[in-house]
Amino acid sequence: QVQLVESGGGLVQAGGSLRLSCAASGLSFSTHNMGWFRQAPGKEREFVAAISWTGGVTRYTDSLRGRFTISRDNAKSTVYLQMNRLKPEDTAVYVCAVARGVITDSKFGYNYWGQGTQVTISS
Repeated sequence: QVQLVESGGGLVQAGGSLRLSCAASGLSFSTHNMGWFRQAPGKEREFVAAISWTGGVTRYTDSLRGRFTISRDNAKSTVYLQMNRLKPEDTAVYVCAVARGVITDSKFGYNYWGQGTQVTISS
């Protein structure tokens, strides 16, 4: 059974940083591409970033490029999301996911999802 457990969310002031973690189990983590999405209240789930199974290829939504960095540690079966210069509009539940195949920004390209971790940015 695949399990994804996110952690690292919280309440921070605008301009601050957070590092999210997603620990995976029940799958061959090092052979799967991974992604992060976020969902704000009343909004659709939004692609944030994705990373290839080697870590050598990454993709970001354009509006977040330069502030957010995705990385992974295959030895720990964990994917990370470093978020800097946070803004109130970054407030959302952040969810990690396992890609069905190639890296994609479409939520339909992912077949396993975590429960998410809440990130709240105060102004």
